[in-house]
Amino acid sequence: MASDDRIAVWQIFNTVLPLVVCAYAFCAVTSSFDLKSILIAPLLFVLIVLLMSRSFSLMHDCGHHSLFRSKYVNRIVAFGLSIIHGIPHHPWSRGHAFHHKYNGNWDRYRGPSALTTREQYESKKSGAKFFYQILRHPLLLFPGGFYYLILKPRIALLLGFFECLLATLQKLFHALSKGEFVNIFSIINSHQSSFFYTRGEVYDTIANSAILFTCWWLIGGAIGHWHFWLLYVCVMSSSAALMIAVFFVQHNFPGSYASNEEDWSYFKGAIEGSSFLQLPPVLDWFTADIAYHHIHHLSERIPNYRLRDCHYANLHLLADVKPLYLHQIPACFSLILWDNVNLELVSTGM
Repeated sequence: MASDDRIAVWQIFNTVLPLVVCAYAFCAVTSSFDLKSILIAPLLFVLIVLLMSRSFSLMHDCGHHSLFRSKYVNRIVAFGLSIIHGIPHHPWSRGHAFHHKYNGNWDRYRGPSALTTREQYESKKSGAKFFYQILRHPLLLFPGGFYYLILKPRIALLLGFFECLLATLQKLFHALSKGEFVNIFSIINSHQSSFFYTRGEVYDTIANSAILFTCWWLIGGAIGHWHFWLLYVCVMSSSAALMIAVFFVQHNFPGSYASNEEDWSYFKGAIEGSSFLQLPPVLDWFTADIAYHHIHHLSERIPNYRLRDCHYANLHLLADVKPLYLHQIPACFSLILWDNVNLELVSTGM
C-alpha cells in the first residue's frame, strides 16, 4: 500500500501531456477535410480515448488516496483530472466507495446498470421487459456515457439548487407568518439535499462546472463552437463507454460471485466477484493495470503501479480468481439479471 510520489508524478506527466498534445493535434487536423485528415484523425481519436481511460484510472486512484502519499495532493490532482473527464470527482468517489464497500452483495449494490432480480423482471409486461433490455444494451453505453459524465452532474446541481431555493422560501414564509426572525444562511446550511450527501460535494460540482464551462467557451471560441462540440461529444461518449464497459465486465461475468445480504463475504466479493481481465500489455498500460481488479478490491489503498506485483507475489493464494478473456466479454453484457434464489447473474433468455 506504499505510495510513491515520484511514480505518481511520472504517471500524471506521461498521461496528461500526451493527451493535451493529441487533443490539440486532433482539433487542428479535423479543421480541414483532406486526405491527411482522413488518415490521421481516426488514429488520434483512438489514442485520445485510450489516454482518457488511463487518466480516469489515475483519477480513480486519487479517490482512494493511493496514487500520492498525501490525501490533500490526491484531492488536488483528482480535481484537475475531473476537469478533463467532465465529472465532479468528490461525489463520484463517494458513490464509488459505496461500490467497494458492498461489492458482491447484490442486495445492497446492483452494479452500474441498476440490475433487477430475475423474479422482478419476469413479473414485468412484455413492453417493460423490452425497454429494460434496450436500456442495458452495449450500444447505449455511448449516449449513456455522455449523460453520466457531462449531463447528470449538472442536472443534479440544477435540481438541487431549485430544491434548496423552494425549501428555503417555504421555511422563510412560515417563519414570517409567525412573526419570527429567521436566518436565511442558517436555513441554507441546514438543508439536506436529495441530490448530494455533503456540502463538499456541492462545492466540488460548482467548481468543476464553472471551470468546465469556461474551458468549453474558450476552446469553442478558438476553433469554432460547432467544431468543438462535435469532437467533444464523440470523444467523451466513447471514452465513457469504454470505461463503463471495462467496469461492467469486471463484475458481471460468467460465474461471478453474486451473494445476498445474509451470506455475503467482503473477501469473496473481492476475489470471486472481481475478474482478472486478460489484456495485452499495451492495454494494461492504458488502463493503469485496473485489470488486476481482484487485488484492487482486496485493498483499495494499493496504487495501480503495485497491483501487478501484488498479484504475482501471491499467486499461491489466488486460485479462486477467475481470469476473464477478451472473447468472453460479449457474454458478460447478457448478464443483466440477478437470480436471488440461485445467487448468480443470468441473462434474460434463461
